[in-house]
Amino acid sequence: MKKILSFFFSLSLGVVLLIWVIRFLGWEEIKSAFLIFTGWHGMIILFLTFLMLFFGMWKWQVILKNQGHKLSHRELLGPYLAGFSLVYLFPMIVLGGEIFRGYILKEKHAVTRQKAIASILIDKILELTSFLIAIIVGLFFFFFKTGLPSRNLGIIFGVVILFLVLAAAFFYFKIFKRESIARFFNKFLIKKFPNQESLIEIENEVFHFFKFKKKGLWQASALAFLRVAVTWLRCWVLILFLGKNVGIFSALSVLGFYYFVLMIPIPTALGSHEIIQTFSFQALGIGASIAPAFTMIQRAAELILAFIGLAIFMKLGMRLLRVALFRKVEGLMNKGRFFDTIR
Repeated sequence: MKKILSFFFSLSLGVVLLIWVIRFLGWEEIKSAFLIFTGWHGMIILFLTFLMLFFGMWKWQVILKNQGHKLSHRELLGPYLAGFSLVYLFPMIVLGGEIFRGYILKEKHAVTRQKAIASILIDKILELTSFLIAIIVGLFFFFFKTGLPSRNLGIIFGVVILFLVLAAAFFYFKIFKRESIARFFNKFLIKKFPNQESLIEIENEVFHFFKFKKKGLWQASALAFLRVAVTWLRCWVLILFLGKNVGIFSALSVLGFYYFVLMIPIPTALGSHEIIQTFSFQALGIGASIAPAFTMIQRAAELILAFIGLAIFMKLGMRLLRVALFRKVEGLMNKGRFFDTIR
């Protein structure tokens, strides 16, 4: 029930923010900018959005291959899109998409639970690292071009970035030193982690992957940054389509704000993305009036793929539910208890 209330609250907040931005800028200016977006422009943005997700899936495939599981693009694309849809549409469900992907690996492809979880952890570590670097470089260029921010804004950005950098540094220090992170946090928890042996197995899988001499680490890292590069290109191309001639580094600043706003658990970043890009577009001299058109077009492409992923999620979920029910019935029949349960 809390998850449902959280979803509707965050969605309502996003709608309120979106309406406020549109009323502040004026609908006519936004509409005129949005109409520039013609059919083939939309196909290019949709293709780049798909390519962005494809490289993310490919990264996951490389990780699994290094764990000894050779799965095809076709086998992984469906679960990856399904996981993306859950993260994008329901961000308040913590690790919802990741848990589903792990379950699919275990049930459909006979990947052990420990390896499935480890593959997704590695995937998220590399993804978040590439996002963090894009945020830092994008903000650096933004402040270099526009000047230092106000004191309050500087404190907000500074604290968030410092926290993320320190967290990443701590994480990588522990990984490359082969020191248990689970045991470290377990010291400070009142309620200890259950099944610590399983956690250690997962950690060992992560440690095994993060070796400088391991080819798979560099391949997966390259794909993580290739995904960022495609997303960067999408930002730049979309701004050009909207009639603004901007430099590639200004688009990098826009990308940094895009990743920054994804940390806010609002479905599809509704409203929050409009506000932050209105600020960045105005400061970069692109023009605040086209920021909502930029975010809406970007969101439209992502929503198309998210709804495809949601359909895949429902299809795979129903299939796995049937398999689980059949296993339950078969187990009861083998024990001779099936007819007792239906009396």
